[in-house]
Amino acid sequence: MARMHARRKGKSGSTRLFTRSEHPKWSSLKPREVESHVLDLAKAGYSSSRIGVILRDQYAVPDVKIATGKKITKILDDNKMLGEIPEDLKNLISKALKIRSHLDVNRKDVINKRNLQLTESKVRRLAKYYKRTKILPDDWKYNPKQAKLLFE
Repeated sequence: MARMHARRKGKSGSTRLFTRSEHPKWSSLKPREVESHVLDLAKAGYSSSRIGVILRDQYAVPDVKIATGKKITKILDDNKMLGEIPEDLKNLISKALKIRSHLDVNRKDVINKRNLQLTESKVRRLAKYYKRTKILPDDWKYNPKQAKLLFE
């Protein structure tokens, strides 16, 4: 599949080292223990992607979905610990805010002006998806000034 904002093709994502549909035997944690670790790390303030990295590196859980049958976001949603804005949308908005603050200082940086357009386009496209799937409310709209207040 082609890239979104470039005229080239490529493979995206990494490959898994295992292809089993069951929890590996070398991982010592049981599904309930994995869920409790997910909830503890969420209480500590970690994002869902960071929780996955910590579980992989420190607790030897290669994939939470295979270990528990649920994704990290589903576990957090069941326990009402999920944020109001999804993590990937939040990361894109913070990236757009960083580019915007850079452009306030460097007004002639036309390359980053284009990068800001592309990033905000991704924000709007992702927000449209989240509105369609009822994760965001229908009246939610991306506004850079309000986003700046949200992230401060």
